[in-house]
Amino acid sequence: MQLVNIGFGSLVSAEKIVSIVSPESAPIKRIIQEAKDKGTAIDATYGRKTRAVIFMDSGHVVLSAIQTETIASRFEIKEEKNKKGDDLI
Repeated sequence: MQLVNIGFGSLVSAEKIVSIVSPESAPIKRIIQEAKDKGTAIDATYGRKTRAVIFMDSGHVVLSAIQTETIASRFEIKEEKNKKGDDLI
């Protein structure tokens, strides 16, 4: 299982991520509110401003205080390391 750091020691499973988006638009804000109402929102911001919204294949919505680009680059770095490791097998 590959885990991606989404900030402040919080990790999510890379295989379960559907998308990572910015929380700026009104439709995303509505989705966040609906997830909070249903109990499927996971707030990993530790009281900071939400800068990325991660949609999981389970229907959960994860809020992160780390920029979308930063999370994506961490995800890509992990994939590159795994590919290099696979070459050794």
